[in-house]
Amino acid sequence: MDALGFVALAAGLIIGLGAIGACIGIGLMGGKYLEAAARQPELMNDLQTKMFLLAGLIDAAFLIGVGIAMMFAFANPFVAAA
Repeated sequence: MDALGFVALAAGLIIGLGAIGACIGIGLMGGKYLEAAARQPELMNDLQTKMFLLAGLIDAAFLIGVGIAMMFAFANPFVAAA
């Protein structure tokens, strides 16, 4: 397999594993939010604000991985070295 094939495989792994991690993280966080809101409904607004902030940070980490994968796919610095 040539260098371009390995780059495509690595980009797919970065995006795929990042998406799986982000989905699991947001799913766990949403479940814990619902549990906490059911136990203490008076804190629902504060918890909701924190939940959306964390969801944005989890998605940001995934999108940074997508950006890095796209950089390797389209402007790959390793192809010139090979």
